[in-house]
Amino acid sequence: MKSKVYIETSVVSYLTARMSRDLIVAGHQQITQEWWDTRKEDFDLYVSQLVVHEAGGGDPDAAQRRLSVLEDIQSLEMNQQVIELANIFVRERVLPATSAEDAIHIAVAMVHEMDYLLTWNCKHIANAEIRKAINEACRNAGHMVPTICTPEELLGD
Repeated sequence: MKSKVYIETSVVSYLTARMSRDLIVAGHQQITQEWWDTRKEDFDLYVSQLVVHEAGGGDPDAAQRRLSVLEDIQSLEMNQQVIELANIFVRERVLPATSAEDAIHIAVAMVHEMDYLLTWNCKHIANAEIRKAINEACRNAGHMVPTICTPEELLGD
């Protein structure tokens, strides 16, 4: 049985964007492409309607590239349990209220028992300090905590 990976919007954005002139961003883009080319078949991939919504915004050509990548990926339900858990993250100040969408991404991955949450959002998701608070809040709510990581961390050997 394959491990389940929730793909957060930043991964899709890095995968489909034109190569950046910023060296760090370009490095993330290259790593994301390598992960997509060499590892995605090793996992069952999932997104949410929030990912589809976010991917569809902005420049129409860029949005189309992002959405085309998502066509064959199963979308997880954003049910009441997801909303309640995301609200806990905001209410307990695990994440700021301005990052409610990030709380939803985390909650979707937890409620649907993903093994990994794959993201380049290191401000509010793949952040060591916030991750500790997320883990504690999830355990207190009785949810399994997926491994939150970047594509670089999930490249394997």
